[in-house]
Amino acid sequence: MSVPVFEEFEPAADCGCPGCARQRRDLALGLPVRAGGHPAAHGARRALVLVTTAGVVLGGGGASVATALPPPSVPFTPAGLAEPADESARAANPEADTPQGGRGPLHGAPGPGGQPSPDSTPTTGQVSIGTLRKSTRAEIINRAKLWVTAQVPYSMEKYWSDGYRQDCSGYISMAWNLRGNEWTGSLDRFADRVDRTELQPGDILLFHNPANPTRGSHVTIFGGWTDYTHTSYVAYEQTKPRTRKQATPMAYWENSSRYVAYRYKGVVSGEGGTGTTGSGATPTATPYPGVAMFGPGANNAYITQLGRLLVDRGGKKYYSKGPGPKWGDADRRATRAFQLAQGWKGKEADGLPGPDTWKLLVSGKGRSIGGSSGSSGSSSNATGFPGRGSFRPGQSNAYVEKLGKQLVKRGFGKHYLSGPGPRWTEADRRNVEAFQRAQGWRGAAADGYPGPETWRRLFR
Repeated sequence: MSVPVFEEFEPAADCGCPGCARQRRDLALGLPVRAGGHPAAHGARRALVLVTTAGVVLGGGGASVATALPPPSVPFTPAGLAEPADESARAANPEADTPQGGRGPLHGAPGPGGQPSPDSTPTTGQVSIGTLRKSTRAEIINRAKLWVTAQVPYSMEKYWSDGYRQDCSGYISMAWNLRGNEWTGSLDRFADRVDRTELQPGDILLFHNPANPTRGSHVTIFGGWTDYTHTSYVAYEQTKPRTRKQATPMAYWENSSRYVAYRYKGVVSGEGGTGTTGSGATPTATPYPGVAMFGPGANNAYITQLGRLLVDRGGKKYYSKGPGPKWGDADRRATRAFQLAQGWKGKEADGLPGPDTWKLLVSGKGRSIGGSSGSSGSSSNATGFPGRGSFRPGQSNAYVEKLGKQLVKRGFGKHYLSGPGPRWTEADRRNVEAFQRAQGWRGAAADGYPGPETWRRLFR
């Protein structure tokens, strides 16, 4: 029986057929095995280097191949992967727009696997948890929004003014506040895998294609479910032509089943980014799940949690039974009673819990139903709006002083001759009025007395 002879195939430098184009791409972008590359691709690249070297020495044609190949740090676009002409073409093939660059430091661009992350251990490449920067979920989402607002253009080679590479993995590196630019093949080292049903804002959905990282690899930030069916979510992502935020089918248009949910190891509860829970919030406080979780027809565990919180804050009289997971009139009435206790009116007290209502309930702040203070009382650390009654002539409390200090911090303290202090004065009112007018408000909306929206904007 004869043994077949295998020869190393050397793609022609000027051949445009898909086979040669793919071979040139794989050889140019092949990753080292230690960085997640495919062993076969690594071997093929070594073989090509040997053939090329031999060609130079012997004066053979192999040298032409070497000059035709781009440097490893330059992305190679194979035939058939040109940028779609418009957004409709991108929607038909969204994965064509998500090639990935390699890891790199801030303001630098080495090739794939060329630089270990500053958060990694030099010998093993594993992430040391103690070196990670801590972030709350709110901080992650707020950083993600910065690029959406700035409309940062997509690029595998360029770096934004904050030092992060302008592709999708650079975007995650920025949102998670990592010390370097990671790529889809290394982001999982900074996170714990979670089930999709456990996704919370600030988590990511990641698909890394180890066989060919430039084909299909992509990552998005989970911003919350769009409705109770959990079939789509708000995705923050860096893609061509620029950063965007939009409703996205779970988990993505293509390769949906291959996306994996991850949670940043450095995420902390509360509002501080230093590892503490911040502002007195409990470490187990549940992030606001979204308005779609509440209202007629909703049925989920968040409604049960809401009801129990309301009962603890004086809402027991509204429930003849329960609370339970199915939204009912008792939930609406109890929620409205809690909102009215904060001094809110109109749409601010519609009986549907928004982020501010939820935040006060889970943190134990604000006024309970019936007028009593929450667990934080009048603490100067309270961040929820304490109610309009706290800011009236004759009132003296820690909220007034906290308001005044924040006005000074924001540049609206010119009417203070001394202080600010805990007693409400005309100087407080005039400074609040100046801040309200700076928001573009007029008339009764700029009367100098803070409401929930004034408070939210002042402290955001």
